[in-house]
Amino acid sequence: MAISLQKGGNISLTKEAGATGLANVTVGLGWEARTTTGAAFDLDASAIVCNAEGKAVDDKSFVFYGNLANGSGSVQHQGDERTGDTEGDDEQIKIAVTQLGAEVDKVVFSASIYDAEKNGQNFGQVRNAYIRVVNDADGTELTRYDLSEDASTETAMLFGELYRNGDDWKFRAVGAGYASGLAGIATDFGLNVG
Repeated sequence: MAISLQKGGNISLTKEAGATGLANVTVGLGWEARTTTGAAFDLDASAIVCNAEGKAVDDKSFVFYGNLANGSGSVQHQGDERTGDTEGDDEQIKIAVTQLGAEVDKVVFSASIYDAEKNGQNFGQVRNAYIRVVNDADGTELTRYDLSEDASTETAMLFGELYRNGDDWKFRAVGAGYASGLAGIATDFGLNVG
């Protein structure tokens, strides 16, 4: 049974995986549009592979619908879902945990609303948003974080992060909103999005 996290909570994925081990995981993000202005909602999941300083390892470390894998291929976006009408996860990112290089300290996961400003959309109009981590070895959901806060001005959210703690891989529920959209998140992690 998956451990449900609250904002700021963390869990050892290595320990939760147990005997099956933690080699490959799927990070699934999901959401539903609560209210709309008539324009369809298109949320986009992304991941940033970071070093110990909390900055992107390099420009290829920003994994999203326009760059489906990092340089080593250890982080792979499974494609853009434009409607959010799918059952279950709307978008998924696969992580080959054992292939993450020594320079990788964490992988952060976010979702942003595409053309949010133009369409007058924000996360206050999104409901049932979540992030979950599944162990690919046996399909077990290791942890889940359901975002519940009202984010009426935010156009992007940092959902959570997979991070290294010695030989252990952990997951932290973050739930931080950005009114500056995905560009704000990318800038915070040292990426030039100009």
